[in-house]
Amino acid sequence: MDPVRLSQQIEFIAEIDKLKRVIRESWLVDASRKETDAEHSWHITVMALLLQEYANETDVDILKVMKMLLIHDIVEIDAGDTFIYDKEHAQDQNERETRAANRIFGLLPADQQAEFFALWEEFENVKTPEARFARTIDSMQPLLLAYLNEGMSWKIHNIIRSQVIDMKKHMGNGSSVLWEYTLELLEDAIKKGILKD
Repeated sequence: MDPVRLSQQIEFIAEIDKLKRVIRESWLVDASRKETDAEHSWHITVMALLLQEYANETDVDILKVMKMLLIHDIVEIDAGDTFIYDKEHAQDQNERETRAANRIFGLLPADQQAEFFALWEEFENVKTPEARFARTIDSMQPLLLAYLNEGMSWKIHNIIRSQVIDMKKHMGNGSSVLWEYTLELLEDAIKKGILKD
């Protein structure tokens, strides 16, 4: 056993506990409260495992997808969660998140630091089948929550269908099936009056 390596890993484990305190704009299905980043990360990882058959590419490495989904929001410990429809806060998002990735992943031993940073960058760059599918799942989950909790975040922020479509249309790059399903949910949300047309 390398005691230095283990102590670095334990320090990282302790640090990522802070993800449980990062509050997102997505409300739980029962609309009782907003979810945390840690809850979101767990939820989307399970979703990817369950829905992998709908990925556009049949050879998607689901373990890699799950790794990306588990770690991609860790940077929000420092950078905070940027609400998808908040264009002003999004202007320096990349800078804030890159700085956070360097600090937080920098707590790890060099080999794991490189692996985690590479997975995070791959997710951010969205150029591989795994990143495209991971992004689709990451985008679908808050939309699904909004649909199931009768549009809590949509109503609070006066979000309309065109905004949702504009911010989510990339989902088809990872899964055309899940994007079509999402469009059906949006149509139903309009009919139910939980999303404005």
